[in-house]
Amino acid sequence: MHVGPAENDSIIRKALAIGATDAFRIDTEAVTADQVAFQLATFIQQHGFDIIFTGKETIDYNGAEVGGRLAAQLNLPFISFASHLEMASDNVAIIKRDMDGGTETIQVNTPFVVSAAKGMAEQRIPNMKGIMTAKSKPLNVVTPQAYSPKISIVSHELPPAKKAVQYIDPENMAELARLLREEAKVI
Repeated sequence: MHVGPAENDSIIRKALAIGATDAFRIDTEAVTADQVAFQLATFIQQHGFDIIFTGKETIDYNGAEVGGRLAAQLNLPFISFASHLEMASDNVAIIKRDMDGGTETIQVNTPFVVSAAKGMAEQRIPNMKGIMTAKSKPLNVVTPQAYSPKISIVSHELPPAKKAVQYIDPENMAELARLLREEAKVI
């Protein structure tokens, strides 16, 4: 499943080339994480799934919000930044995620939403047979559902530019002390 315009079809075809059996693109521009989650949730409610995988973060906004928002809209458990998943039984998954100082192991019943971190899956490069097969697999284009935004972006500003790095001769400790005192305001 993908929310986006037709320009993204080549990315979806790559997923088909490396083994996906079905592809759906909700035909609307992705504007906010909430809008994307709403479109995906509406589709999922109509079709149903046991496990919904999302990426760790999106490449455009980098907010890591879609997975959590999607799980909330579907009223499902959400496990973020998973590095390993295995099925213990038909409806029970054991998920591991890396944390500072160790690994957390979680057991969850399906259905659930999980965001995949590095280590969850290896990136695969499609072979020629996969590429040729993907061309014949259908890419289903879905009409988006009416969405009323809950938020709007009022403005966007870049942070002030950082000052250039200043190198001080290791023999000139007086200059370092002066800079720390006057410019960095440390001393």
